[in-house]
Amino acid sequence: MLDLVNRLGLINIAIWSALVLAAFVAALFGNWPMAFVASATLLLAISPVVLARWFEIKLPIPFVFAVTLFVIGSVLMGEQFDFYLRFWWWDIVLHASSAIGFGMIGFLFVFMLFEGDRFAAPAWAICLIAACIAISVGVTWEIFEFLMDFFFGLNMQKSGLNDTMSDLIVDMCGAVVSAGVGYLYLRAPEHVFWSWPLRQFVRLNRKFFQKNR
Repeated sequence: MLDLVNRLGLINIAIWSALVLAAFVAALFGNWPMAFVASATLLLAISPVVLARWFEIKLPIPFVFAVTLFVIGSVLMGEQFDFYLRFWWWDIVLHASSAIGFGMIGFLFVFMLFEGDRFAAPAWAICLIAACIAISVGVTWEIFEFLMDFFFGLNMQKSGLNDTMSDLIVDMCGAVVSAGVGYLYLRAPEHVFWSWPLRQFVRLNRKFFQKNR
């Protein structure tokens, strides 16, 4: 596992470097839309690292790598290279993965409020709050898409109501998956493979989970 983490770290640095190079080359040849998209992708990819340092939180390398892939998939591949139109499943995969990610973030946030005490509240209650956070983020994004289409004439909602509802359904399914992972972590923290991202985050940030046993 340690070798895999180190490799992901190197790959992540390589991806960031490639984005810098792509932005530079695009600007050199006057391809300003591509330069802007590459720069925006890079900024969004590194923003969790910057925010984590600001709040003195240590992020697992796989998490940073997953965020980088998600941003590239949504901004660079999705918008710049029209993957949303080329592949019908592209938007579904991104929404599902983001819902799972935000669900885990919501779980860790709630767990952090209890200082890692898994017995401070029923496991189902903690996981329900985590799922609600993930769904709320998805709803907020759909509102943002609607506002962008309404005020700026964009086409972020694609097929309108059908796109919005399918996205929300996928968001809910992803939130339920992440809540399930959180529930398994609370019940058997050391014996469930899929909960290893949660275990790694807790181990890296012990000061926020002082009551964790």
